[in-house]
Amino acid sequence: MISVGLPDWLSPELLALGLVAAILGAAVGSFLNVVVYRLPAGLSLVHPPSRCPHCFHRLAPYDNVPVLGWLWLRGRCRYCGAPIAARYPLVEALTGLLFGAIALRIGVTEPLQVFSLWGFSMILGGWIFISWLLALALIDWDTFTLPNQLTQSGLLLGLGFRTAFGIIEAGHGGGAAAGLLDALLAMALGLWLFQAIALLGRLIWGRTAMGAGDVKLAAMLGAWLGWKLLLLASFLACALGAVAGLGAIGLGWLRRDRVLPFGPFLAMGSIIAVLWGTDMITAYIQFWTR
Repeated sequence: MISVGLPDWLSPELLALGLVAAILGAAVGSFLNVVVYRLPAGLSLVHPPSRCPHCFHRLAPYDNVPVLGWLWLRGRCRYCGAPIAARYPLVEALTGLLFGAIALRIGVTEPLQVFSLWGFSMILGGWIFISWLLALALIDWDTFTLPNQLTQSGLLLGLGFRTAFGIIEAGHGGGAAAGLLDALLAMALGLWLFQAIALLGRLIWGRTAMGAGDVKLAAMLGAWLGWKLLLLASFLACALGAVAGLGAIGLGWLRRDRVLPFGPFLAMGSIIAVLWGTDMITAYIQFWTR
């Protein structure tokens, strides 16, 4: 008989943490679907309760079970039979996967601290940041807008998190000033960098190269990531955007005079930076200094 065990880096405790994180993330993803649909339309996020967008029948709690509810209903409304977009369970599943990845990443990197206040703070902060990124990316993809309600609240949350985490990391109140100062400097860098890119694009192409929402999002990213990871996330976003844009044009999916929203690529670059950014920067430095 072949015995299949857990990988060396995955303890039962860490596996349980990852599963709980994924389940929680899927539930958060269900709410993000509500935010993405209602916020741009100016609707309340809490009233009325979840309902079918076709027949407006209120959904039962068992219809709202993330991912499984959609599968159980075979992608159709229980009451009117109208199709339910597959994006809903995909967003729930993606959020769950990212929540689990954040928890496992912290657990693998710092196995002795993952269940400490430091580890809990890192995981919770990552979950909040990921949630804001996903909501902003999906809204930007749908509407080419990045709502101030999300960029501004995300910026304030980032500043608050870095201030609180500075205290936790330093072990005393003096760490608050250092954490807040680092976040403010990175926020300013994000603003100046993207404003400069927007100005340069206007001078070269004679039209807006980057919207004001992207600049505000960059400030939010700086507050959360710090200047090093902000630069990495921005580079990755530009690379991913260029590849996607050129690929879409080459395949005939996008006309040359059309543009793709940049917010989703900033979100992807930031997620990569959160999960693997430190390793990527270390590898880059080692490559050029060896």
